[in-house]
Amino acid sequence: MPPKTLLPPRDDLEAWLRLTLVPGVSPKAQQNLLRALGPPEQALASRSRDIVRAIGEEDAKLLAAGPDAKLIEKSLRWLSTPGHHLLALGDADYPQALLQIPDPPTVIYAVGRVEFLGHPSLAVVGSRNATPQGARDAEAFARDLSAAGLTIVSGLALGIDGAAHRGGLSQRGSTVAVLGTGADRVYPAGHRELAHEIADRGCLASEFPLGTPPASGNFPQRNRLISGLARGVLVIEAAERSGSLITARYALEQGREVFALPGSIHSPLAKGCHKLIREGAKLVECAQDVLTELGIAADPPDQSANAKERETSSSLLRAMGHGPVTVDEIARATGQSAAEISAELARLEISGRVEPVAGGRFQRVARQH
Repeated sequence: MPPKTLLPPRDDLEAWLRLTLVPGVSPKAQQNLLRALGPPEQALASRSRDIVRAIGEEDAKLLAAGPDAKLIEKSLRWLSTPGHHLLALGDADYPQALLQIPDPPTVIYAVGRVEFLGHPSLAVVGSRNATPQGARDAEAFARDLSAAGLTIVSGLALGIDGAAHRGGLSQRGSTVAVLGTGADRVYPAGHRELAHEIADRGCLASEFPLGTPPASGNFPQRNRLISGLARGVLVIEAAERSGSLITARYALEQGREVFALPGSIHSPLAKGCHKLIREGAKLVECAQDVLTELGIAADPPDQSANAKERETSSSLLRAMGHGPVTVDEIARATGQSAAEISAELARLEISGRVEPVAGGRFQRVARQH
């Protein structure tokens, strides 16, 4: 397991917290104050008339009242834990991609390997109610993009997000989860183990104060950071009124690329992707399509890994025979786990060697001669 990133201790933590944890003072007002009066400790010690001139009388009154002392204490304790960080605007470790968006957060709470926040990345988002095929596609795309060096950014939600994080974790690009809660909370609870894996081998990030619950209004706000961190957004399965389309809209506003995976015209979860494609999103069918659009060359294939993969594929195809079979039936025939088989079936489906059929079964595709 790689070591957690260790940033040098900072002596201005409390000043940043006193500036950013005041309820009602927006990041825009915070940043206006910093521009006008300097670093937070200096800005907060400035004359009240100078503060009023910088941010207005109403925000100046809120700032004078200050934040909740218990929240400051709680935040300082949390930040004293190894692997827990506060990245402030202007820090060398603050993600440069977020400086390009109109409304970057003043601070980011992060857990894990913060260097991934600055890596070239791609956001992969989609439905919380993903189909099994959609989840397989998300994991396969994320795995291949991560293998090419892209960090996979998503929102830790059920469905497509979770599958994308797992795919990213499996390769060198790893993954970043942008949270709609405080960085000390995991939502949904079913992703607690996944969040711990990301904290160990990737990065969890949030602009929200510690303890912030999963309020519905947080998630659209969170989505602008998902797109803002990335060079582009890939949408896999999205209904017409999906939050993923909000992320895609932010991506367009931020000058990022938007990609969409097409689906069946009969599937409600394809309608959002088809809408994006009609509006100019790039239709993609494999990870290489994304890499080509971004001008990224995939790593040369590992011949030994390819040979092992071919052997695994041949074994699975032999076990399938030529009729429709379930994952459980293949597991009994091969002794492999359902997760291993599902991953291999996803690869074989992308390469056109198997296809899903009714009843959750899979069937070999006859080769054309």
